[in-house]
Amino acid sequence: MLLLKKIPHARVEVSMTLPRPELSEIMGITYRRIPILAIGRDIYADTSLIASTLERRYPASAGYGSLFPPREGGGPSDTGMAKALAMYYFDRTIFPLAASSLPFDKFPEAFLKDRADYMDKPINLQALPEVQQRLKSELACHVSLLEEQLSDGRGWLFDTEAPGLVDISSHILFGWIVFFKHLRDLFDPKTVPHVIAWIGRLREYLKTAQDSNIAPVEKVTSEQALKLVQAGDMEDHAGFDAGEAGRLGLVSGQTVAVTPTDTGKNHPTVGTLIGLNREEVVIQVKGTCGTLLHVHFPRLGFAIRVHNAKL
Repeated sequence: MLLLKKIPHARVEVSMTLPRPELSEIMGITYRRIPILAIGRDIYADTSLIASTLERRYPASAGYGSLFPPREGGGPSDTGMAKALAMYYFDRTIFPLAASSLPFDKFPEAFLKDRADYMDKPINLQALPEVQQRLKSELACHVSLLEEQLSDGRGWLFDTEAPGLVDISSHILFGWIVFFKHLRDLFDPKTVPHVIAWIGRLREYLKTAQDSNIAPVEKVTSEQALKLVQAGDMEDHAGFDAGEAGRLGLVSGQTVAVTPTDTGKNHPTVGTLIGLNREEVVIQVKGTCGTLLHVHFPRLGFAIRVHNAKL
């Protein structure tokens, strides 16, 4: 997304498995999923909210790219349905199928325990072959849907003049599993030629953009990243919708716990409720670094509950 948006940024690598003390302890963000986005002292969780935030804070009108490009030949973007498809289809439907197709029998025990905690269920290695055949069949159906969408010869999934959120949300998954040894036959040039062409086309598009250095990336350490965050400002554009809060039994200033409703549910982030609308909820946290941070979560796909503990 940062590449499509042409946004220079700094990147810090963290462990693929817990613990991640640079987030959970130092910054007070126990949300266990990555990536997250920091713009100053505002921290954004989940790709769906990150996409909306990047589009709002770095608009195309200011010279940045767009995650919601216009249609080929003119016409408005399908922003609402693009967001819904990216979140509920590619992220919540396709990703679990793809991730569950990993060769878990080849991974170390520590990784298996971490992923069992993430999915909130044990990984049964004995049942893996049978389960993965069923998952493969489901993925085959989804690949066929993708082929159907592209079969009229369009360049991008929503027939836009450039790739957008829907394309990269899909490509990050289908362009990944095409390399899974036991899934390669799902991408038969005789049955899904348009999908194969689309994967290659987007891969080349992103490579060309990356080679042109339109979104320079600086690799930084956790310590350097923290200093960048601490030196930044905070934005609280969400406001507080008392009507929506009332439906949830919440009031501003309460200590609340926010957690995803699908995976990573065992690690709620606790903070003071300061913002809430129909798109996001914002809580204030403070880890051992001592800096107050605003952590933004999407409303959809996340639960907000009153928490008895105090910061």
